[in-house]
Amino acid sequence: MSTQIRNLAVAGHAGSGKTTLTEGIAFAAGATTRRGTIQESNTLSDYHPDEIARKHSINTSLISLTSQNTKLNILDTPGYADFTGEVRAATHVADTAVIVVDAQHGVEAGTVQAWDYSAHDQNSIIFVINKLDHVESDFDRTVEQLKHRFGHEVAVVQFPVNAGDGFNSIVDVMKMKLLKFSPDGNYTEEAIPANVSAQADELHRQLVEIVAESDDALMEEFFANDGKLEESHFSGGIHESLAHRKLFPVLACSAEKNIGPKRILEFLVANAPAPENHIADVRGTNPNSKQEVSLSIAPKDATTVFVFKTVSEPHLGDLSFFRVYHGDLHPGADLVNESNGKSERIAQLYVMSGKNRKEVPAVQCGDIAAAVKLKDTHTNNTLSSRSFPIVLHPIEFPAPVITSAVAAKNKGDEEKMAMGLHSLHEEDPTFVVRHDPELHQMLIEGQGELQLDIAIKRLKERYKVDVEIVEPRIPFRETIKSPADTRYRHKKQSGGAGQFGEVAIKLQPRKRGEGYEFIDAIVGGVVSNKFIPAVDKGIHEFLTRGPLAGYPVVDVAVTLYDGKEHPVDSNENAFKTAGKMAFKEAFLSAKPVLLEPIYDVEISVPSERMGDVMGDISSRRGKIMGMDSKDGFEIIRAQVPLAELYHYSTRLRSLTQGLASHKQSFSHYEEAPREFADKVVAESAKHKEAEVE
Repeated sequence: MSTQIRNLAVAGHAGSGKTTLTEGIAFAAGATTRRGTIQESNTLSDYHPDEIARKHSINTSLISLTSQNTKLNILDTPGYADFTGEVRAATHVADTAVIVVDAQHGVEAGTVQAWDYSAHDQNSIIFVINKLDHVESDFDRTVEQLKHRFGHEVAVVQFPVNAGDGFNSIVDVMKMKLLKFSPDGNYTEEAIPANVSAQADELHRQLVEIVAESDDALMEEFFANDGKLEESHFSGGIHESLAHRKLFPVLACSAEKNIGPKRILEFLVANAPAPENHIADVRGTNPNSKQEVSLSIAPKDATTVFVFKTVSEPHLGDLSFFRVYHGDLHPGADLVNESNGKSERIAQLYVMSGKNRKEVPAVQCGDIAAAVKLKDTHTNNTLSSRSFPIVLHPIEFPAPVITSAVAAKNKGDEEKMAMGLHSLHEEDPTFVVRHDPELHQMLIEGQGELQLDIAIKRLKERYKVDVEIVEPRIPFRETIKSPADTRYRHKKQSGGAGQFGEVAIKLQPRKRGEGYEFIDAIVGGVVSNKFIPAVDKGIHEFLTRGPLAGYPVVDVAVTLYDGKEHPVDSNENAFKTAGKMAFKEAFLSAKPVLLEPIYDVEISVPSERMGDVMGDISSRRGKIMGMDSKDGFEIIRAQVPLAELYHYSTRLRSLTQGLASHKQSFSHYEEAPREFADKVVAESAKHKEAEVE
């Protein structure tokens, strides 16, 4: 395993400057001869037509570059919540998260999300406070927010001297020098000005103290030398405390003005942990024994590869992005996809820099690269040698928060639509596709309206399928509130043998969730045993399409207690019809009600926006179930009818200027309000009439 690799996920809130910072680092490393810009649509990262048109990242881009004999794999991630799955995958395979924070707005929802994902994956974390050239930037306020939300391990390594118009100078408290930057991104070192020397001394002392706290030997030295550490011990302590998440350094820059990226690059090369720092923590499951195993015990010649992203490239096919966790990978290698048991032979291997790819003869352990034409391998799959089978823990993608239904505009395109949607899911596992047999709709689910819109746009461009997006139907249920008793006779005579079947049934409501029960209470053989299952079968026809509005019936007990039959005209069909019609009559006289699905909703929102969010929840017939605080955000727990959650994620972001996020999951069924239920029943009746016509 190479110690000269740095795997970095650049993450943060939308608009914080992640792509511009990545571009600045690439320029500083000599990977480009000219810094691209978002405005000119020529950055390494944002090369997809959708990204160029919208002026923001949609996909994670891999930028591989070399500086000071060290290879950096930079995963530049999108900031919009719609594409959070891209961030989730990047932090899963990175060793360090570079979280970019806008100095004008401070800690935002995307900042916290990037932190949460990185903390889950036990990544080292470096904060970069960007946009310090703006008049409204506030470095000190942003640092205080970071410390308040993420702990005292947050420590300033750099701070601006002249933030705002004319910004070009940063004090580096590791070097204890003033860094003055020129427009080309280079800098000179000068003595720290007297007016900020006290601030620099205090921040240096705080940094040394945090580093010393990470190690007993350093702490002893710290106390023995009046709060000082030898320079080599200090720099080594920075590296070790960062690797073990005992230090979260704060760096400063204006990526747009190219002030800071070069020094940030140097800091990453010198201090960001190498893959070997985390290898002992990488675990998976042996697919044969189902026991957990660690890669640290794998044989030297074993290879383990994890695929974290799939991209469909025109004229090339699927491009699989992967990280090598053990061994080295060469073209022609025969591995097993332990996620599905199928063999894979590795073809060409590529080092990526945005859309540019360079074929390489091998990929070493710890490195990130891409391969083409893997026939049975998808995102979240593990490829391994037969000598050491292992399935690495998968990426835990967030559950969908928005659902829409789609239908092909042109008849005959259904199959092509389904194939295209499935391919888009392969590229983005948070874009979920499923056919709902109950609702008779093809549903697409994801993290936001923008994500779904882009998926539909790509479906049309790549697969030439036009679809219309409609509101998904709600899976209501029907049940009863009171007992009912009815007798129904089915009699039909049309020459020759007729049909005759008479049944008497009782209906009883059951507790929620107890389902349907059929009770045979026939005494004396008034209905033959051979006809009793036919009565149950007839009732089942209404269990899937209820008498009230055509929705499934739940939580009803039916007792068959009497009936009559004819020696010639009685048969199974007659009793099936009698059972079906008796059930309909009894059901409609038993105070039928409509049940609607209720969802648990958890909303993370800044306190200043809480009132707006709670008011909106109430307007959606929601109930506030509780509140809590986490990382400086208020957590609202509520229960809301699914019928009121269509495009809720879009509304929530609008209400809070993108500062809030939410999760939702099914909770239970509950009786719908009478007025609302009447509208649903009336709408159902209209559809029935239309079907008849």
